Amino acid sequence: MTALYAYAGLFLSALVAATILPAQSEAVLAALLASKAYSTLLLLTVASAGNILGAVINWFLGRGIEAFADRRWFPVKPAALQSAMKWYHRYGRWSLLGSWLPVVGDPLTLVAGVLREPFWSFLVLVSIGKIARYAVLAAIVLSWT
Repeated sequence: MTALYAYAGLFLSALVAATILPAQSEAVLAALLASKAYSTLLLLTVASAGNILGAVINWFLGRGIEAFADRRWFPVKPAALQSAMKWYHRYGRWSLLGSWLPVVGDPLTLVAGVLREPFWSFLVLVSIGKIARYAVLAAIVLSWT
């Protein structure tokens, strides 16, 4: 049962970390990898799936949330949203490869929804970026332990 909790906790931390809510999943993944008690491939799969699902939630939110951007309760700061829009306009859909980046990555996935990026291209590019980030993190952690 402990393994199930570990994987579920990792999934939830990765999901929340990819939404517009502030959270980190890298520390959870690093700790689980360093423990060497769990399958590396399964940990990478679970973390990636949760993080990609969080980005998909942002994309869907972006499809209809633009009307609320001027509200005080809106979860993305105007500066972060503007920065993400700049990136997106400059690099187009390819900017989604940077969806793993701190500060600008999560708003980028929201902006992709606002700007009506087709879902399948969004999903492929975001998946590449997020899986690559976790794979690099795993390589670093496993080489240190």
